[in-house]
Amino acid sequence: MGLKLGSGGGGRRGRRALNAEINVTPFVDVMLVLLIVFMITAPLLTPGLDVSLPKADADALPAQDEPPLEITLQADGAVYIQNTLIERGELIPKLQAIAGEGFEGRIFFRGDGAATYADVIAVMDEVRGAGFGSNLALVVDPNPQGAR
Repeated sequence: MGLKLGSGGGGRRGRRALNAEINVTPFVDVMLVLLIVFMITAPLLTPGLDVSLPKADADALPAQDEPPLEITLQADGAVYIQNTLIERGELIPKLQAIAGEGFEGRIFFRGDGAATYADVIAVMDEVRGAGFGSNLALVVDPNPQGAR
């Protein structure tokens, strides 16, 4: 009757062979959750310029197939085409370059309510003088109550 002390009863029973496979299921789960989060939040992160538009009782323009070009004048006098800051002297060459690419749609002018009247008129006059006056439309906040 011989007892072996300390061996645990036989050879390699307590040890397992090494597994060299990678379990990718947790990684796939995390990636799918991240994909869903980004798909939900991406449309909410579209950058926009903060402009305090004046109120008006005017009717909205009919919808168009082609998205309009936006010119924005901020209160500090900064001018943007879409969301790109440009110098005042570059406005007309940029518009002519865009028109040269076949743009014939509307141009929406968004002027901050705190911008000076002189700046608003100067930018509108430049756009009109470049031949885009018939396509120019002013953007305002709708004011359905009629209060100003």
